Amino acid sequence: MSEQRPLSASAWRYQFTVLTPTYNRAHTLTRVYDSLCEQSFQDFEWVVVDDGSTDQTKQLIHQWQQEALFPIHYIWQPNQHKKVALNRGIAVAKGELIVALDSDDSLETNALYDMARTWRDIPDNIRGQYVAVTGLCKAPSGRIVGDMYPYDQFDANPLDLQFKFNVKGEKFGCLSTAVMQRFPFPEHIVGFVPESLVWRRLARAGYKTRFVNQVYRVYYDSSDSLSHQGRNHSAQHALGLWLLAHDTVVDCVPWFHYRPQEFFKAAARYTRFALHMREQSISKPTGYGLHGIAATALVCVMAPIGAMLFLRDKLQMRTLHFS
Repeated sequence: MSEQRPLSASAWRYQFTVLTPTYNRAHTLTRVYDSLCEQSFQDFEWVVVDDGSTDQTKQLIHQWQQEALFPIHYIWQPNQHKKVALNRGIAVAKGELIVALDSDDSLETNALYDMARTWRDIPDNIRGQYVAVTGLCKAPSGRIVGDMYPYDQFDANPLDLQFKFNVKGEKFGCLSTAVMQRFPFPEHIVGFVPESLVWRRLARAGYKTRFVNQVYRVYYDSSDSLSHQGRNHSAQHALGLWLLAHDTVVDCVPWFHYRPQEFFKAAARYTRFALHMREQSISKPTGYGLHGIAATALVCVMAPIGAMLFLRDKLQMRTLHFS
């Protein structure tokens, strides 16, 4: 397909920065590269942040830099986790919009063109109120991953999507680089930190997202993802999961009336993961105390269930250890 011209001029050098954090994924990066080569919209750069890979990632990227028709920038860093790689890539991005594409996934052929068109459809005088255009993912089989949106196009934020509309599953799109540079992923917290914490901060800051029922990404469910790690991730990622529960019960109270059951579940997880943290001598980060009458009441009421979930985790981990 012939290259389509940019939809409008931009103060940025490119319309998009496709950002791919990677760690020992040389065996899947070809999937990303091939999908970028096939894009009908070529006004983008590809920034690959290598989080300390020990495989052939560097050699592979250098080979592609010699042959690609789009610029490829390779950044290597010691292994520090995906959140640090994302921050580093966003900091150097020269595209107006960030497309954070995992190192084992691919884009639909017209994904960048369609995202740019949807972004430009937002009137100039209000576009600064938006942080993202978000569409859908599909599996390699063509099946839509997760729920579709209630309308083919509507404006809301990720908290509305979760609690008001109860839309679940993997979603994907592009993000305003300028906004993301002001809302970095929290590097001061060690280990896994759910990306949704940043999306929630943006929602509470008043930024909107334009959601569309259009597939942008082909999602490959990798064996090393959290969904495949079983209950072991309760202990392994206890701090990050506790932070997400804390955010729900403390900072998302205005959405309580939409789905109160989700808040009770989060309150149970608050205790569950706090007990995992205590067992591992992990301290709660400064400034993340439990405050507010509603949050305190929720956690107190659900603490016994949270303790039972913790004991279940322990029993299941012990069973796996001896099996």
